[in-house]
Amino acid sequence: QVHLVESGGGFVQAGDSLRISCAVSGRTLSGYAMGWFRQAPGKEREFVAHITWTSGSTYYADSVKGRFTISRDHAKNTVYLRMNSLKPEDTAVYYCAAGTSVTPYPAAYNYWGQGTQVTVSS
Repeated sequence: QVHLVESGGGFVQAGDSLRISCAVSGRTLSGYAMGWFRQAPGKEREFVAHITWTSGSTYYADSVKGRFTISRDHAKNTVYLRMNSLKPEDTAVYYCAAGTSVTPYPAAYNYWGQGTQVTVSS
């Protein structure tokens, strides 16, 4: 079992930066991929970025490439999403997820956090 808790969301202005965190507890994450997804009101959940826990390989959605950075800290058992140059269209609930497949498809992830709200004002 893997338990995920997101934090760090908030209300920011367009162009601002924000870092959200995902604290992980439970089983070892060796062999797991950690993903960030987001869901805006009335829209489907969409992939943002993922990172492999062991090697640190990363992959981003085109909409955030060059602005967002996903990272992980083994010692703190935490995954981060650094978001720069935020836009109003980045407004969403951001979810952390863990799964054994390295994929952008949310259905492949087995464990999910409760989400953290990020609101970007113009």
